[in-house]
Amino acid sequence: MPRFAATLFAALLGLASPALAVTETLTAGAGGHFFTTARINDRDITVLVDTGASAVVLSLEDARRAGINPAMKDFTVPVTTANGQVMAAAVTLRRVAIGQIRVTDVRGLMMPRGAMEGSLLGMSFLTRLKGFDAANGALELRN
Repeated sequence: MPRFAATLFAALLGLASPALAVTETLTAGAGGHFFTTARINDRDITVLVDTGASAVVLSLEDARRAGINPAMKDFTVPVTTANGQVMAAAVTLRRVAIGQIRVTDVRGLMMPRGAMEGSLLGMSFLTRLKGFDAANGALELRN
């Protein structure tokens, strides 16, 4: 049933309107990777969507741009990178948005200076969605 018809039908019966699904589609860039702009704590940050990352992982520079400034003593989470093991800081991101998809209180990690270039949109965000699928050079996010 089309959304309009479902909403009208629900209204006529005095039922709550069905929730409208929000979908954002990303197109693969060079090398088949999905880069996008995430709005993190009200700041635009370029991220690589990475299903192999367990969390949203921010470079020091991106984290600071998003207003995240943990103390050196907070870097207690061991993380293995392509360059070896480093200690990251566990953070909670108030808001993470991709287009119209918004998720609050997302678990993340902040890397120390020089540990990585750029930031990753990992599973701590993706598993909070209703679903996501990649096919034919497109990644569809559903919430």
